[in-house]
Amino acid sequence: MSFKGSIILKKGREQNMLRRHPWLFSGAIQEKTDGLEDGDLVELFDFKKNRLGFGHFHHGSIAVKILGFVSEVYDEHFWRNKLKSALDLRQKILLTAPGTDCFRWIHGEGDGLPGLVIDVYSNTVVIQCHSIGMHRQIRLISEACEFCFSWIELNIVDKSKESLPPNYGRTIENQLIKGEGQPLIAMENGLKFEMDPLHGQKTGFFLDQRDNRKLLGSYASGKSLLNAFCYTGGFSVYAASNGAFHVDSVDISQKAVEVCTRNMEHNFPEFKDHREICADVYDFLKQTPQDVYDLIVLDPPAFAKTIDKRHQAVQAYKRLNHLALKKIRNGSYLFTFSCSQVVDEALFYNTIVSAGIESGRNIRVLHKLTQAPDHPVNLFHPEGNYLKGLVLYIE
Repeated sequence: MSFKGSIILKKGREQNMLRRHPWLFSGAIQEKTDGLEDGDLVELFDFKKNRLGFGHFHHGSIAVKILGFVSEVYDEHFWRNKLKSALDLRQKILLTAPGTDCFRWIHGEGDGLPGLVIDVYSNTVVIQCHSIGMHRQIRLISEACEFCFSWIELNIVDKSKESLPPNYGRTIENQLIKGEGQPLIAMENGLKFEMDPLHGQKTGFFLDQRDNRKLLGSYASGKSLLNAFCYTGGFSVYAASNGAFHVDSVDISQKAVEVCTRNMEHNFPEFKDHREICADVYDFLKQTPQDVYDLIVLDPPAFAKTIDKRHQAVQAYKRLNHLALKKIRNGSYLFTFSCSQVVDEALFYNTIVSAGIESGRNIRVLHKLTQAPDHPVNLFHPEGNYLKGLVLYIE
């Protein structure tokens, strides 16, 4: 397990690494080994040649995604140890979610493995690499997955194509590494959800909303719910399971709406007050009469993935939430979210404040929400806190 080269930092630029931030920016580099390629494993040193750690090198602003600091080693046990440690944590976390066999196993920087996501759905593991360095280690990562789940016949899927840099991503395909990659039924808090590991969006399901779906269920009894950007209907199923009298699930993707319908049927074949609607959410809200809903969920896709799109995203969040606030009944609840990493918690909050002011309603914040704990945030990498949410009470 050898390094491809080394990088020496400029004087004074080692502070981020000493604070254990997992990214090294290109401006901190004094010199590096000639001929380094994207994904090469490199050692890092300060200007006095003291070892700082190691990681994957890539050309670009984030030059190294760091896998280990100072005295940590990269050896034949590295991947097994990292994945086993993360799995031990998930087993503790899932004690609070009985009836659950789907979870995030590896959450990038939150588990000390920047550029790697691994999700588990029953006996199927979906690996998604977000860096070339990680994808070049896909064989070792897969072997470590098998080691950690040695007691079951594991299916392993590589779902990295869309998450890798375009030039590299075009050279690979989403593929089955081991076993079967067929759609399956996984369980979350005792509810059934259909997953498609090979062809579904992301890794097949949005696991980060597990606790927020459960919270919504506690508000759903007797309510009329609009689940906007419903995808495969997670919030809709939880609402129905907790006594909602009517549920509308809206998404622009016909395929997603069809899976949402099947998920409702998997759990509540006798529930008749569910409408699945393939439509643009903005158009749907504009045409919706006032006072139809007393519980609305707004869980849109990331409106901005880069800083230059942030202003545009903020305006989109404001328009969307203003529409919902104008339509919702008095004495009702709005669950509103942003998964745009470049829109931080303060900016999102202020955007909702702006929408609230324009709506002319009295509004109180009941909960501030984030991702489920199997999506941990590295204390030294606050950027990992990507999911922001508010539960609002509207009068």
